[in-house]
Amino acid sequence: MTSAQGSSAENPFPVRAVATRVAAWIDKLGTVWVEGQLTQINLRSSTAYMVLRDPAANMSLDIICPRDLVAAAPVKLTEGTQVIVRGKPSFYTVRGSFSLRVNAIRAVGLGELLARIERLRRLLEAEGLFDPRLKRPLPFLPSTIGLITGRASAAEHDVTTVAGQRWPAVRFAIRNTAVQGANAVTQIVAALAELDADPEVDVIVIARGGGSVEDLLPFSDETLCRAIAACTTPVVSAIGHEPDNPVCDLVADVRAATPTDAAKRVVPDATAELALVGELRHRSAQALRNWVVREQRTLAHLRSRPVLADPLRAVAERAEVVHRARAAVRRDINRLVAAESDRIGHLAARLATLGPAATLARGYAVVQTIDGSAAVLRSVADAPAGARLRIRLSDGAVGATSSGPTDGVP
Repeated sequence: MTSAQGSSAENPFPVRAVATRVAAWIDKLGTVWVEGQLTQINLRSSTAYMVLRDPAANMSLDIICPRDLVAAAPVKLTEGTQVIVRGKPSFYTVRGSFSLRVNAIRAVGLGELLARIERLRRLLEAEGLFDPRLKRPLPFLPSTIGLITGRASAAEHDVTTVAGQRWPAVRFAIRNTAVQGANAVTQIVAALAELDADPEVDVIVIARGGGSVEDLLPFSDETLCRAIAACTTPVVSAIGHEPDNPVCDLVADVRAATPTDAAKRVVPDATAELALVGELRHRSAQALRNWVVREQRTLAHLRSRPVLADPLRAVAERAEVVHRARAAVRRDINRLVAAESDRIGHLAARLATLGPAATLARGYAVVQTIDGSAAVLRSVADAPAGARLRIRLSDGAVGATSSGPTDGVP
């Protein structure tokens, strides 16, 4: 039993069979409308061969159409023209190539371009890419300025010249790209990513001179706008002139009216800054002098007050108070000492009058026993007969022996 043709190495399809089947399958596809930019136009005697490129991706299609269709196009078809074509996919079996056979060409008019730009603007605004809170501030004095512009363009000359005049030490990292046409978006996005990844670059300027809406169309491309929004480095958009307003102006952190205006925004004016520094130094010196004068006046006013004009006055007043207090204390102490001295004198006189010595001097005697206790006799019972006694007189003491009670004995 033989296998189906084309399912094994022993029973392969011939090239013609594969090409015919692919052509038949593609031929079943209907007509389609396709939009893109023309990048190559080759006119033959009766046929035109062109390449239609996607401006946002590195993809393209070969298109074939009658030459009369190109001549009858609503606008002159040149490289970079944005068109919409209607055609039927076809497969050329002789060469095995795919192409689009076009039977209608429409140029994307200005009104359509503006409508598409407005739709993109609304889409990005709805996503929040225009939110002022996302805008990054520009550095005061960038170390290196990344510049994306056309080669040897007036925009490059304006930015570098004006920035150099304002700050002679400024440095640039220039990336020359196409600024219009089919390759503009791809090259600008690649240069933007390269500069954004460079740690030396502090700000990126995208500059281009003025032009028509078609010329500035790459700067309203969605891919470029999203690449600008994704940058971590501040981006300045300087596209065209003041009336021009591509979508990337709204996404960028700063919009400059012209490339010259961009140069003025990214670097300070050295002359103006020096003048400002001089003015600030003068103002600060004047402010310091005024402060010193004001403080001197304040000190003079404080010194003119009585408390500072005669600082020892309060001390003198308090010294007088202390002197009076000391005199009063001394007077009271003397009076108290005198009173106590009189009291002591009176007590001494009473003691002299009522004391034991005075009593003995008046003829009284103190009789004590001599038995070791030296007790004072208070009763006759304390001195039985034979008791040895000691009799103390005013001028001395004598010994005696008791003969017992003598009551009734003369």
